[in-house]
Amino acid sequence: MSAQTSESRFYCAKLKVGFFDYYETMFSTTGQDFPSLATVASACRGRTAGLEAICYRSRPLPTTGKTDTIMSDAEDIENPKDRKFVEALSRGLDVLRAFTHGSVVMGNQDIARITKLPKPTVSRMTYTLTKLGYLSYSQQLEKYQLDSGVLALGYAYVSNLRVRQLAKPYMDEFARRTNTSVGLTCRDRLSMIYVENCRPAEVSTLRMDVGVRLPLATTSAGRAFLAATPEKEREHLMAALEAKYGDEWPAMKQSLEGSFEEFRRHGFCLSLGDWDRNVKAAGVPLHLADGSIMALTCGAPSFQLSEETLRGSLAHQLEMLARDIESLGV
Repeated sequence: MSAQTSESRFYCAKLKVGFFDYYETMFSTTGQDFPSLATVASACRGRTAGLEAICYRSRPLPTTGKTDTIMSDAEDIENPKDRKFVEALSRGLDVLRAFTHGSVVMGNQDIARITKLPKPTVSRMTYTLTKLGYLSYSQQLEKYQLDSGVLALGYAYVSNLRVRQLAKPYMDEFARRTNTSVGLTCRDRLSMIYVENCRPAEVSTLRMDVGVRLPLATTSAGRAFLAATPEKEREHLMAALEAKYGDEWPAMKQSLEGSFEEFRRHGFCLSLGDWDRNVKAAGVPLHLADGSIMALTCGAPSFQLSEETLRGSLAHQLEMLARDIESLGV
């Protein structure tokens, strides 16, 4: 059937989700009246706390005997990929994550720049998070910082992490015997986070406190995690790393592939100044009983630790340490 042209109007239903956000969806009519608010609300399955509808634009649209392609967009909205995913909650957590980018205090404009969220949305998020005790506001600086509510959540996670409790005596002994800093890390997006760090009392350098973030691509912990990750998940992470690093990615990818080959041959990954030119470190994966993967790492300043010692001795000892911890059934 040949396509005929008729006047179709596009509308945007602006939907307030929860207390924070707006959800936008497009509607099309062909020679029909604008759908009522009740119709729009019904189509969105009552997910709104408040609702307003505005005319978006008008233009001619080709129509056929088949379903209008714009209406298929509405069908996609009715059948999202993950109906259980709460976008407003996700954005609130993104606001909290913004404070992991190095700044202790930030204003709404800084947070909007990092999260790519609209500034009005950020303003509502920071207001709510402040009311709930996750952020505090400085009247003097007119900026926000993390508050004790975040610490309480982090402490609850770390203090109840069984592998941390069981691994710590082994890590302490390894650090004392090898005079290195030993860390237990887990992945968060494109970073590895320290959940435990052990070092000899006399070692004052390379202090990695709990909560410190390491880049996934250039550290021994991140490389060990990637090497042990199932192929499909690793491909997804590699694509995200490519998007993040842009022009730097080809050289970084080549270095990662070298690490993966070293892991296949020897069971560990190294970082010889790739993350910090003054640090040499080895990393090995730690497979937990629930199927999740963490990473153990040991390292020291470059002037204290030679590549030969790290590759020929300490990295193998670290692999044995990981097997000992895994044998505990964590």
